[in-house]
This record gives sequence, C-alpha cells and structure tokens, in this order.
Amino acid sequence: MALRCFEVAARLENFTRAAEELHLTHGAVSRAVRTLEDDLGTALFERRQRRVLLTEAGRRLAGATSEGFGLIRSAALQLRRQADRSSRWTLSCEPTLLMRWLIPRWPAFQALHPELNVQFDAGGGPVPFDNGIDLAIRRDDFERPDGLFCEPLFSERIGPVCRADKLDLFFDAAADGTTLRAGAPCLHTRTRPHAWNDWRALVGARACRGKQHAFDHFYFSLQAAASGLGVAIGPWHLVRDEIAAGILVAPMGFVEDGSSYCLLSREPVAGDTNGAALLSWLRSQGQ
Repeated sequence: MALRCFEVAARLENFTRAAEELHLTHGAVSRAVRTLEDDLGTALFERRQRRVLLTEAGRRLAGATSEGFGLIRSAALQLRRQADRSSRWTLSCEPTLLMRWLIPRWPAFQALHPELNVQFDAGGGPVPFDNGIDLAIRRDDFERPDGLFCEPLFSERIGPVCRADKLDLFFDAAADGTTLRAGAPCLHTRTRPHAWNDWRALVGARACRGKQHAFDHFYFSLQAAASGLGVAIGPWHLVRDEIAAGILVAPMGFVEDGSSYCLLSREPVAGDTNGAALLSWLRSQGQ
C-alpha cells in the first residue's frame, strides 16, 4: 500500500490529489509515504508549504514504481482478456462501415450467438490494440504493423450513386451504356479525397465539370447523395441497403478498386471456435 501511495503521489507531486485518486485521506497518504521513507532511510520528497517535490532518491524510486505498476496493469489486462476471450470482445470498425453495414446486420449475428458479448468501437487507421481492442475491421489502405493476423473479408467495389428520382438529371442513358452528365454535381469527401479520380481511372470516365461539393466525412457525402444534392462515389457495401430500398441507384454499376476489408487481430481468429464463427459470418455478409 505504501508503494502505491508513493507512486501516485510521485506522479502527481501532490498528496491531496493523490488521496483523491486513491480514495484515501491526505493524512493516510502522508503517513504511508513517511513509513516508506523511514523503511528506506532516505527522504523521497522535499516538503514545502503547499507542495511536495521529489528528491533524487524519490525520482529513482518513482521510475521503478511507475514501470513496475505499468507491468502489473499490463499483465492484469492480458489475464482479464484471456478470461473474457471466449465470450466478450471489443470490435473496432471504421465509422461509416459500422453505421451503414455492420450495425444493421448485427441483430442477425446476435440471434445466432446470444452468448457472445461484443462491444463496438468506431475507429479507422492503425488499431489501438493496447487500449482494449480485441478485433478490428479495416480497409487495407494503410501500412499494417508486423505481428498482426489478417483475415480477408471482402473486396471494395465502388461506383457513382445518386438519389433514385435524380437519375435522369444526373445521368445519360445511351445505346452504348449509361454515362455521367458533364454538369452533374459531384460529391467529395476529405476522408477519401481520391475516390472520384480512382473510379475514373478504373472505368476511363471523363472528369466532372459540374459543381463540386466536399464533406468532412464519407457518410456525409453518401447522405448528401441520398438527399438529392449530387452524385457520390459509393462503395457497394455502404450503399447496398439504400439501393435495395430504392432510395439510391447505381446506374453504372460497381468495379473493384484493388482494396479490400480485413479482420485484424493479435492472435489467430480462425483457430478459436467463436472467432471462426464471427469470421465466417462477416464473410457471408460481405457477399
């Protein structure tokens, strides 16, 4: 207990705040530190009128206790994860995919596996596995750190989409196929700034000369398309439900853009019974 009181007091350099964090009294923290100083035979703090400062000995011990308690917390977290692994996970998923694809389908998975408790975390890019994340769904558009296991889920397919009742306004239907009208307003997003150029390069389409609208997040551009503001580049998995409902249309279809989604983990997922079930289900939903 004395070492714990010292570690918090050393980190905060304040006995009162240390007492608040530990839910103890100021006197209890002060006595614990004094007992430790008496046992070591050296002062750990220089006590002034309203604050305390670490001595050289205090700084040495603070470094050791900080490292030691950090190792204890890490070990406890790993043990907790192992104990909960069979039934409790935190799954990180890119926000737009989570909102428009995974959550609408999740009740079906829950019905199949009511014993599993899966919490969602919205996030993109590198995965903070050290902060309690067990699994992550990511598009492979960033460099993946070594030591992670990667299970492919489905390929990304993209195409221009618009509100169904704006089809004739934004697209031309000709004998040689549907084309985007030159003056159609194009919707862009800062999180995927090259989406339009990537699609044009894949299909050989000409550049848009209509109004250009930019949004901070990808789901805003898709919502803008559904509201009739223009044409957005829509990944099939993110717009498939609205196409099925007749809200959006994709008159030029979808093409693979060379990227794909995958399930990332620190440990093999396929070898775990529940992990294999989740992996199989995710792949089935990506078809």
